[in-house]
Amino acid sequence: MRGALQQSTLLRDQLSRVLKSPLSVFHRTKVETFWALKDISLEVEQGEVLGLIGRNGAGKTTLLKVLSRITRPTSGWAEIYGRVGSLLEVGTGFHPELTGRENTFLSGAILGMSKREIEKKFDEIVAFAELQKFIDTPVKHYSSGMYVRLAFAVAAHLEPEILLVDEVLAVGDINFQKKCLGKMGDVARAGRTIVLVSHNMAAINALCSRCIILAEGTSEFDGPTDAATARYYADSLGKLTCSSDLRDAPRDGNGKARFTSVSIQPLGGDNEVLPSAIPGCDLSIDIELECYEDFTGCNLAIIFYDSTGYRLIDTNTAQKGEFVSLRAGQKTLAQFRLREVLLKPGKYFIGLWLGRHCIETIDHVERAALIDFVESEETCAHSVIYPGTYLCRFETKLDHDLVTK
Repeated sequence: MRGALQQSTLLRDQLSRVLKSPLSVFHRTKVETFWALKDISLEVEQGEVLGLIGRNGAGKTTLLKVLSRITRPTSGWAEIYGRVGSLLEVGTGFHPELTGRENTFLSGAILGMSKREIEKKFDEIVAFAELQKFIDTPVKHYSSGMYVRLAFAVAAHLEPEILLVDEVLAVGDINFQKKCLGKMGDVARAGRTIVLVSHNMAAINALCSRCIILAEGTSEFDGPTDAATARYYADSLGKLTCSSDLRDAPRDGNGKARFTSVSIQPLGGDNEVLPSAIPGCDLSIDIELECYEDFTGCNLAIIFYDSTGYRLIDTNTAQKGEFVSLRAGQKTLAQFRLREVLLKPGKYFIGLWLGRHCIETIDHVERAALIDFVESEETCAHSVIYPGTYLCRFETKLDHDLVTK
């Protein structure tokens, strides 16, 4: 897949350029070419669950768009045998003026299903999406969370032979994500083919028998899932520390604000700074933020992941009934003090997220820092939690009176 950045071709711009520099008419403008995908060759067998992982901008979503016929490749081809259901963006294929019921039947018709087949699955789709009260409401009035619940339910329940799923599942809440993973497991066990793009390594490990790592539009690794995820995280382990400059870190979001740095200090019982973290210690996490556009009422979150991408701790300002507002040009420092962090010895990734749940992601750095918990004489004195997500006791402190109730 190729895209080019080209100079303007408007007549007034060309004339202005010639008048300013008459000799420029004899020089050809150099066009920069960017390949979103290059030299990708793969085959997915019937009934196989393939995972696609890689940093933001690696080409994962472009590959799914080529497979789903949304994007036409500049060169090469993609051959697909079977009925395809794709879930690439929230509400893709839905008509905003139609109700949830009408869009369900429309999506089924696009997949080639008869009205009788759709009616047979309809009640199951609505129950899964938890939209019984709103199924006859035009989807333009749905929240993004409602959108994605219905879109996934339709794509998974109308039994396509091939299901293409992008990271849109991150929009739903944790309970719905678990339902989606369970449903994809059912689809896989039914012998249908799934291609899954996700940053959630726990989901990739649980569902996929094979995994491809994409980097800068090419396939960097193609093999067993456990080997792929281990390699993916090993690359990050060598680059991250407990204190990181985040200005050039891989991220996603709308860019209204950006995390610029993070620093983690493990604290002892008397609040002394320790050389490394031990299970049961307190952690002080300092985050610097830089704002480029005004925004209000947002949630700031710190998330702990283990080396397989399993989410273990999620602390955020909304749990305290607090929300963050910033003004353009403002820089600020946010501090989280986590109490008695009960994780077993090992290395853990720290992710940072700022936004409004199910509506907007302002900035998200999935792997912002790394912290190493080590064995100590005190380890056995604590009840170490692992695995499983739990709510850790914490306090927050933000500069400039940014927190609103």
